[in-house]
Amino acid sequence: MTITKETTMGEMLRYDINLAYVLMEQGMHCVGCPSSVGESLEMACMVHGLDPEQVLARIQEYMDENHPDGL
Repeated sequence: MTITKETTMGEMLRYDINLAYVLMEQGMHCVGCPSSVGESLEMACMVHGLDPEQVLARIQEYMDENHPDGL
């Protein structure tokens, strides 16, 4: 799965629930909130005052380590 700033929180978490830990360590503690599942990563970052590029970079690091085949 390719994750972009347009990917919704719900899509990411359905793909790999452990991404919740990555998001929480970046300061996004609302990953369990029902309204967050429909938000894009960029929207969620904006709400929390986070840099979407920085969060996306950390997500990509996690994906490279844990899903090297892209699946």
